[in-house]
Amino acid sequence: MNGRERIPAEHRSVVVVGGGPAGLAAAIAAKEHGCDDVLLVERDHILGGILNQCIHDGFGLHTFKEALSGPEYADRFIRKLRGLHIETAEGTIVLSLSPDRVLEVSTRGALRRIEADAVVLAMGCRERTRGAISIPGRRPSGVYTAGAAQNFMNLENIMVGRNVAILGSGDIGLIMARRMTLEGARVEAVFEILPYSSGLPRNIQQCLNDYNIPLFLNTTVTEILGAGRLEGIKVAQVGSDRAPICDTERFVPCDTLLLSVGLIPENELTREAGVAIDPVTSGAVVDDRFMTSVPGIFSCGNVLHVHDLVDWVSVEAAQAGAFAAEYAGSGRRTAERTISVVPGAGVRYTLPQALSGDQACTLSLRVQEPWRDRSVVVTDNGREVARKRMMRLHPAEMIRLDIAVEALSGCSSLEVSVG
Repeated sequence: MNGRERIPAEHRSVVVVGGGPAGLAAAIAAKEHGCDDVLLVERDHILGGILNQCIHDGFGLHTFKEALSGPEYADRFIRKLRGLHIETAEGTIVLSLSPDRVLEVSTRGALRRIEADAVVLAMGCRERTRGAISIPGRRPSGVYTAGAAQNFMNLENIMVGRNVAILGSGDIGLIMARRMTLEGARVEAVFEILPYSSGLPRNIQQCLNDYNIPLFLNTTVTEILGAGRLEGIKVAQVGSDRAPICDTERFVPCDTLLLSVGLIPENELTREAGVAIDPVTSGAVVDDRFMTSVPGIFSCGNVLHVHDLVDWVSVEAAQAGAFAAEYAGSGRRTAERTISVVPGAGVRYTLPQALSGDQACTLSLRVQEPWRDRSVVVTDNGREVARKRMMRLHPAEMIRLDIAVEALSGCSSLEVSVG
């Protein structure tokens, strides 16, 4: 028997891992749905997660019907959490999670073992780095992920550079293009390898167009140059195979390069618990109760799939928290998964991947490429179950499609496609 196994185990009804927007909403919902024994574990010393460094507005338009900054949005949930007297453990790292819902956690070196009736995973996501996309060249200072630069500027009051280039048109990169411009930096351009922007249209307008910052599509960084400090980058246009076109390469002088090249769900604990992972979303495979393939373990928010709006994170997480409370208090009875959900033509992924068929549900999905004036169609062996007509479909925007419980009667397998 090792030292960890000798630590006496505590019992908890519901443990929520992560104190960002998903974890806050899940913990609150679990308490409001009758679970009085909820513990929220957060590795940072404060709650709120990534929202704490997002000082721009635009949060809460759906949830509160007003535009809030990230800290303001988080504060509303934190106040509600405190008002419900939900126990929290800040500065606490979850070291392991077993398939039978035993967590080992560390708080400033003190180890605890917790046996939970239900666990809600809400760890969020992390950014892709230079190493993840293999940009060749030297390793000077001045190369940051967009989120790291945002943290330095908004929480540490540190200016990361004065002459900036941005690779990737994800929303964080677009927002940082505006932020650095407002702080006096010159943003040379945003370069995007895709033939379309990977950020929300409103951020293209408000963060680039309003400040005359150029966006170059079908373009990528081919080399990083500089000794000590970044001196510039080489960029080139790419073909349909996304490989650089040699005679289009040019030099762009800059002392700072921000990378906004995608987010990865933080699922190391999820994998350790034996949960099945969707290869497209890099998040857990879940049913319409947000329960994973391991009974009693639920997943929600950006650790499940990367969202475009925090409001949908909160909505989704609240449902997961409510179902976790139900599971913990019901003798662990679960509904059978009877209806599979798969992506069809034009759809990159759908979620959840399985339905019980005994309740209404909302499908979340992303399309593979931009479309105009098309419909998202849900069929069961060729029979139309649901349809949503949209003037504009874009990979950057998550689509939500409500399906009534009556429409699921007799269904065996749903396919979601663009028609």
